[in-house]
Amino acid sequence: MKPSFDLDKIKFATDQPTYEKAVDLYESGKVTRFDEGIGAYSAVVLGSRPYRVSIEARRFGLGNCECYLGQQDTLCKHMVALSICAVMDGKKLTKEDKDRASGPVCSGKLGELSKEDLTQTKTAITSAVKYIKPYNGPSRLWFSYQNSLDEGCARLGKIVSDLPVSEQTSALLVDLLLRLDKKLCTGGVDDSNGTVSGFMQDVVLMLQEYAKIDQKSINTFEKLCGKETCFGWEEPLVRIVDEGLS
Repeated sequence: MKPSFDLDKIKFATDQPTYEKAVDLYESGKVTRFDEGIGAYSAVVLGSRPYRVSIEARRFGLGNCECYLGQQDTLCKHMVALSICAVMDGKKLTKEDKDRASGPVCSGKLGELSKEDLTQTKTAITSAVKYIKPYNGPSRLWFSYQNSLDEGCARLGKIVSDLPVSEQTSALLVDLLLRLDKKLCTGGVDDSNGTVSGFMQDVVLMLQEYAKIDQKSINTFEKLCGKETCFGWEEPLVRIVDEGLS
């Protein structure tokens, strides 16, 4: 039986410190007595003491652990380590498997995407944006909802950090910002924790770097001139356009 989730789901649905600790537990052989049950996995994970841990195969994040966090219904490093074990089936993690981008950063590399890569990137962005959805549920679902926003932004962060710098990719990022802005302004997204707005501000910083590396990127900022956005994130980019025209 294979779990319904994969390593990307684990990586992007887990905060960076917890994921890194879980990777260390898995790689150091601390996930012991692994057992596959009916729709679930169990193991004894060695931490400050041995912890009995179980997770469901159908959905990442559902499980139990004897540790303090697990007893508080919080996803802990032991459950994440067991999830990694279930997905990897004893195989070694690659460097890419272990890397989890903490936020969007400029690659610093000039270049354009091929037509095929551009299509794939747009598809990946659309898939990630689906995690940034409206909130209209009861308060008990708030933390689950926030986790969805975190995961969407984490997935987007990895995608945009891998992009080469060019007018083509700059246009892609500007369109992403406008798309997220619409979700915040009229799409019912509750960004009380600043997850999405923080991601957008980081992308604006990326685009400022783009402008220094490839001046043609500035052409894509003109689309933002005269726009009214939800919190004025576009202002640094519009200022770059204005300075170029003065």
